Amino acid sequence: MTIFCKKISFLFLMAGSFVACDTYDPEFNETTLPERITFTAPRQYPEGIAYAPSLDKFVISSITQGKVGFVDHNGRYEDFIQRDTSLISAIGLKVYNGKLYVCNGDQGVSTKSKASTTLKTAGLFVYDLATGNNLARYDLAALYPDSNHFANDEAFDDKGNAYVTDSFAPVIYVVPADTTKPRVFVQSPLFTGATGFNLNGIVYHSDNFLIVAKSNDGTLFKVNLNNPSLINQIVGPALPSADGMVLHENDLYVVNSRNRVTRVRSDDNWSTFKIVETDSNGYDQATTNVVVDGRIFTLNARIGEVGAAVSANNPNQLQASEYSIQQFRSGVLQNN
Repeated sequence: MTIFCKKISFLFLMAGSFVACDTYDPEFNETTLPERITFTAPRQYPEGIAYAPSLDKFVISSITQGKVGFVDHNGRYEDFIQRDTSLISAIGLKVYNGKLYVCNGDQGVSTKSKASTTLKTAGLFVYDLATGNNLARYDLAALYPDSNHFANDEAFDDKGNAYVTDSFAPVIYVVPADTTKPRVFVQSPLFTGATGFNLNGIVYHSDNFLIVAKSNDGTLFKVNLNNPSLINQIVGPALPSADGMVLHENDLYVVNSRNRVTRVRSDDNWSTFKIVETDSNGYDQATTNVVVDGRIFTLNARIGEVGAAVSANNPNQLQASEYSIQQFRSGVLQNN
């Protein structure tokens, strides 16, 4: 073989090597995130957090400004949705099938709050995740009149139906995947309480039921999707001020007490549960969480400051700009 031919063969061999490397490898393509991300967003007061794999960024909401923004790995914040005048307070949010779903509520501390909307707002808004264009707005409060309202969190079943909790009305709404006719999915006196927030976090279980958290008494409920009137309290330790939660590998990670995330597990298909471990390091005024590459990240949202401003009827108290996202760290075993 001539020297020229040898050179050509070598070049073809190298080209083949480069082509072979241009494939997805989960070990090399996995998102690399630090354990803690701090970010600055003036007066953001985020309540909800999601993750957009297509953008490789966290998505966070804003109670005070009715907007949505992105946070990257380095803690850089940027606005995404900020000109929707109908979005009063952006609360829980989820990324699903290239769309962003945002709960709309109003506690009276948003720059867009009005007397007519305060404690009377429950909506689910849908946006294109690539462009930010609004695709749909669903007025859920209209489905259950003569009540206070606050849409808090949402979850999707395996058919794409969205289920939304209302913290001030004893109902769970459903927005069907075909988006033709939202309705009250279930109403129950179990979802009422004397004071504070009632239903809050919600997750879907693949055995065709929902798990919902009730904040003011720290309880969990199981709602059968085939028979929604079949509601059972899941027996286990109280999780005070239970807020957002995620289900990962059949363990439930519940943000509670505003300063911890508790990992709970059931051995009987969620008739009962026990505490496996609790991580209470790095959480302050936390609200909810999200799974990213098998890791649980929780939003430190300064939610206690929001509650104080609501009680004082003084949104001007809300001036903070510094927030953080904290990874759950395993290893603190409980005996419960």
